[in-house]
Amino acid sequence: MRFLKIAFASLIGVLPFSAQACDTALVLTIDVSNSIDTGEYRLQTDGLADALRDPEIVETMIRTETAIAVVQWSGEDKQELSIPWVRIRTALDAEFVATQARLMQRAFVLSDTAPAEAIYFSLPLFDQVPDCVRKVIDVSGDGTPNGGTAVRDARNAAERAGVTINGIAIESMGLAITNFYRGAVITRNGFVITARTHREYPSAIRAKILREISKIVG
Repeated sequence: MRFLKIAFASLIGVLPFSAQACDTALVLTIDVSNSIDTGEYRLQTDGLADALRDPEIVETMIRTETAIAVVQWSGEDKQELSIPWVRIRTALDAEFVATQARLMQRAFVLSDTAPAEAIYFSLPLFDQVPDCVRKVIDVSGDGTPNGGTAVRDARNAAERAGVTINGIAIESMGLAITNFYRGAVITRNGFVITARTHREYPSAIRAKILREISKIVG
């Protein structure tokens, strides 16, 4: 009997700790429509990779066992799951996603902007992470729709499904994109962070991810 107790205790020491549920499932969607040039695309992917290597973000993701997936989107029929779900249980998991983000090839070029379809594409992905308490879609972009269906309808579908939508509005001048995101894209419990240019995107994505996984909403 004593041998069995020792063996059981040793087994617990090497098995993953499964009592902790996933706190947040986060789908990061990246706009690769026609308005995004090669340099701006690289600012987005490198910014995402750097954010996922940030020590504060890594520590929080591990503590809450965050699940991360990355989607590229542009026109009505152009969405791609570029990085499938990864549970961040260790620093190596975070490093894996960061490396994949930095190496990620652009999925689409010369295409319209259809954020509603990015939302509709992302919603079924949460069926793969049913144990995660909070489900969040990040929508980043630098333009208003010129393709696809009504964004408010997609936003409402997310709310009915219990999914939060947050956004990064990349502005060239004024706050037109930010106001559009506030009015049509984010859910009532979501928020928008404004990046004044694509060069501000890396700091914006870091702030947004940290805010999302730290349970600060609204």
